[in-house]
Amino acid sequence: MLRPSAFLFTVAAALLLSAAPAAAQEPAAKPAQGSPAKDNPAKDTAAKDTAAKDTAAKDSPLVSTEWLEKNLDAKNLRIVEVSVEPGVFERGHIPNAQNVAWHTDLVETVSRDIAGPEKFTALARRLGIDRDTTVVLYGDNNNWFAAWGAWVFAQYGLTDTVKLLDGGRKKWEAEKRPLDTRTAEVPASTFTAQAPSGKLRARFADVLAVAKKERDEQILDIRSPDEFSGKIIAPAGIQELAIRAGHIPGSVNIPWAKAVNPDGTLKSKEELKALYAAAGIDGSKPIITSCRIGERSSHSWFVLSRILGYDARNYDGSWTEYGNAVGVPVVNLAGTVWGGK
Repeated sequence: MLRPSAFLFTVAAALLLSAAPAAAQEPAAKPAQGSPAKDNPAKDTAAKDTAAKDTAAKDSPLVSTEWLEKNLDAKNLRIVEVSVEPGVFERGHIPNAQNVAWHTDLVETVSRDIAGPEKFTALARRLGIDRDTTVVLYGDNNNWFAAWGAWVFAQYGLTDTVKLLDGGRKKWEAEKRPLDTRTAEVPASTFTAQAPSGKLRARFADVLAVAKKERDEQILDIRSPDEFSGKIIAPAGIQELAIRAGHIPGSVNIPWAKAVNPDGTLKSKEELKALYAAAGIDGSKPIITSCRIGERSSHSWFVLSRILGYDARNYDGSWTEYGNAVGVPVVNLAGTVWGGK
């Protein structure tokens, strides 16, 4: 007969032996909840896609309507509408967007010039924009004035952080994405503008030197063929006119719209390169973009400079400056004479 102590030892040993096989056969521990590699492959793929899109948006001068809708509430994002039609912003805009009037906020209202440092400082602070803020600009009229805004922003050092919404308001509305009528409230920034860079802006003397073949640069006139040929001085209904019709000698004509798809988005980089190369513009020489007052040409400047990486400047004086100048060479293929009206 076993003593009590021996009996207890025997029972304990038996229990340990019986438990050993069970422990050996126990399945491996499950991965912790939320482990993307094994717990939810679909979620992991979606996360990678989102990261890829975020990287693409960061590196690209354009953002898609899809990306913007998914990032409307991003903390360091400012959405800015720059439209020309009166009241369009108030009738409904992209949620969290702020309104900028190109003809008062982005220019001086007495002299003909872009907004000076003091004025741009006040604008950037009101919009809550610092040097590390991602800014998405969009607007009506094919993003003309949004591109003008990008050009002005770039002169104050805000280049890579400033994007255009590909397709602008037109595409956003066509896709029935959300609109809002409330005014976004953002904290003011501490941005301070220095003197604008002159590297992105062409002046009258610059284009005159090209016209006289004193400078080896290319002028890209992006107006309509009728404006370029001199058949008309300006599109119908336009008040800002020139006294002479035609174009700057040596310039080539590629209307801005040739760079755009039917839905308002820009064509692919390869298509854009081919478009301009066909007219001899391949980035091998500095380029000056020109139109009537500089807004359409800022659209082409954005394409050439920000997307293709060419050395391009925008001539905001454009035809309303050059076509009103005295004693300058002009090419007027149509022979149109100003009627004095």
